[in-house]
Amino acid sequence: MKGVRSILDQNAFSFTDNSGDPEINRLVAKRLETVGPTSMLFYRKPLHIVKGEGVWLYDAAGERYLDVYNNVQSVGHCHPRVVEAVSRQMAELNVHTRYLHEGIHRYAGRLLETMPAPLDRMVMTCTGSESNDMALRLVRHYTGRQGIIVTEAAYHGNTTAVTEISPSSLKKRDPAEHVYVVPVAGLTAQGENAGHWFAEQVREGIRTLDSRGYGCAALIVDTIFSSDGVFADPAGFLQEAVGAVQAQGGLFIADEVQPGFGRTGDAMWGFARHALQPDVVTMGKPMGNGFPMSAVVAREALLAALAEEEGYFNTFGGNSVAVAAGNAVLDVIEDEGLMQNAKAVGHYLKTALQVLARDFAELGDIRGAGLFIGVDFVDADGDPDAGRATAVINELRNKGVLIGAAGKYGNSLKIRPPLVFSQAHADIFIERLSAAVLATR
Repeated sequence: MKGVRSILDQNAFSFTDNSGDPEINRLVAKRLETVGPTSMLFYRKPLHIVKGEGVWLYDAAGERYLDVYNNVQSVGHCHPRVVEAVSRQMAELNVHTRYLHEGIHRYAGRLLETMPAPLDRMVMTCTGSESNDMALRLVRHYTGRQGIIVTEAAYHGNTTAVTEISPSSLKKRDPAEHVYVVPVAGLTAQGENAGHWFAEQVREGIRTLDSRGYGCAALIVDTIFSSDGVFADPAGFLQEAVGAVQAQGGLFIADEVQPGFGRTGDAMWGFARHALQPDVVTMGKPMGNGFPMSAVVAREALLAALAEEEGYFNTFGGNSVAVAAGNAVLDVIEDEGLMQNAKAVGHYLKTALQVLARDFAELGDIRGAGLFIGVDFVDADGDPDAGRATAVINELRNKGVLIGAAGKYGNSLKIRPPLVFSQAHADIFIERLSAAVLATR
């Protein structure tokens, strides 16, 4: 899709390049010989990571890197309570959900308590892609429509169906006719009118999908717009758009894979910042702190309608080890006050970035909530500068900080560290970001 930069190309290592390190080159060659051409690596000089602890990753040479990128290990790399829970359960039992087991009931009950009352059932899967794939099946079956509205640089996973609604994954083709893409790159410029402006784009999507004969089954939104470059404010701006979809019989899918589990600091879920009532909620990566698990939460009526016609079963979804990991993550978030930490440290970091931007013309808009922040790089005319973003990302890697890019133009730093990130870690990041910007001038 013209103008949208593939998420897979942002910050990617080209396998035709020479890293300058014989051992890294050997490992890259082995990757190509075994994993093949669909593989990808980060940075101009790929990393050989061998250990993780808290907010730190360590390479084979013993160098440590501050992880400002990885939301998968939401409560920190190798958190001892998650490691212990998984190890203990693996030694006792690891089996699918065709047998009764108290673990999944306890976990589902705890998770559903964090959801609005109408969302009363949870189905467990293994990846966010699977969750979003199932969400599409639910909304299409329930509404009898096929059309889906997405944002212009969205990423919702990599199954066949979900890739169709992930414009940022499409390198050489436009989304299919049953997918309507709404712009968000101009959202910040709308100020307090953002909600109405976005709703008008969605209403046009509804009209277009109707005219094409597909109808609108659902609007799906990553509620922090992470791949679009992070758009969090004003809180509540999604209400009018979601209301427009639901008023004409469509459903709203809240993709919480990235903003969920307290990351925004205001609530457990990103949709709660906007006071929304989703029809379906999907989640994944942070649930098990790196252990493969994900879920779909919906009203019983939606799941029952699908079950009558097709049914659903996932061998590994909800296995006893996965729910042990999930329960441990919920314990850590609560016991260590990580949602509150995300709010406090996120505010501290965002404020520090705004102060830094006064001294660096290269830094444009700064957006976000909690420990999910986007920072734009712009050129002298104020236009998106993806080249500068890429240069700074690789310079930060050389200075021991790991981070990635996002956005339609690939010019936005995507800051989403583990939730145990502290003010001291934020200070390290600000210091090294400042040095990296200076070094790339």
